[in-house]
Amino acid sequence: MYKLLRVILFMFNPERIHNLTVSLLKITKYIPFFNVLLRLIYVVKSPKLERKVIGLNFKNPVGIAAGFDKNAEIYNELSDLGVGFVEIGTVTRNAQKGNDKPRLFRLLRDKAIINRMGFNNNGVDNAVENLRKKRRRNLIIGGNIGKNTDIHNENAPIEYEKTISKLYNYVDYFVINISCPNVSDLQNLQTGECLTKLLTQLTEFRRYRDIYKPMLIKISPDLSFEQIDEILDIIRTIGMDGVVATNTTTSRENIKTSKKEVQRAGNGGLSGEPLTKRSLEIISYISKKTDGDLPIIGVGGIMTEDDAINMLEAGARLVQIYTGFIYNGPNFVKRINKRISKQTQTNKHGEII
Repeated sequence: MYKLLRVILFMFNPERIHNLTVSLLKITKYIPFFNVLLRLIYVVKSPKLERKVIGLNFKNPVGIAAGFDKNAEIYNELSDLGVGFVEIGTVTRNAQKGNDKPRLFRLLRDKAIINRMGFNNNGVDNAVENLRKKRRRNLIIGGNIGKNTDIHNENAPIEYEKTISKLYNYVDYFVINISCPNVSDLQNLQTGECLTKLLTQLTEFRRYRDIYKPMLIKISPDLSFEQIDEILDIIRTIGMDGVVATNTTTSRENIKTSKKEVQRAGNGGLSGEPLTKRSLEIISYISKKTDGDLPIIGVGGIMTEDDAINMLEAGARLVQIYTGFIYNGPNFVKRINKRISKQTQTNKHGEII
């Protein structure tokens, strides 16, 4: 059924359809018992799905990646579709419009998306207001944090800290987004000195809080293994809690879409099927490099149930979907969870994968 609906949806501007989807999900909360019906259809319950990762208890390992619920508006409704956690954002200290439109494009032949949204969001105060509302039991919420476009990298540490400070009591973990290719100079924060300064300031801030909130960093798939090694050394030294691998890529290699169509879409981060192999390589590399002890959230190119299983077997403790959710529809979460629940293999942490 969704395949037919997708044909219709894909006839329209992708950003407009996304906004419509968010609006429709927000409406469902006002329809009596509709959320109950959705949970009956989409939620898979099994002890085999439960995970304890970064000190948090996840009802299942499949989450929605940052970018879908930018302003923390539909996290409850997404949980009705069976996800175990939702990562809101990317949230910045102040509201910003992002890059000029059009800024979101589908590459249908590649089951991919190019975006150059540019951290468009309503700011951290708006996110906090939305998160004050009651969320569903057992739903883990992560906060993906970035900086406003007009903030120079030398001022990034205090900017991230101020945003996290406002959001600290309302999310369960934080992801420090230093790898989005759609914000000028942001990826430079992945380099040694800049990254050390940023993460040191954030972990020092956390040290004086009453409640410990895990912090992870989201890395680019365009990094070399040498650059990843440097990041892992910094993570070990400073004491970060894990890695989200990976963000979107600027690469346009090995895609089927015509060069003319790709050029028409222009710059931006590519997500979807072309990213699958690279994300898997990075997850496997990090897992082996850290002897499987560093928690990894696998994201990027999960377009089938096999992709999710492969990432878990490569070393990811949790997975996130976005483009696969758009191309496969809401039943995709259920399909992944049903596959995972059938797995009997356990990893070194005693988790079923």
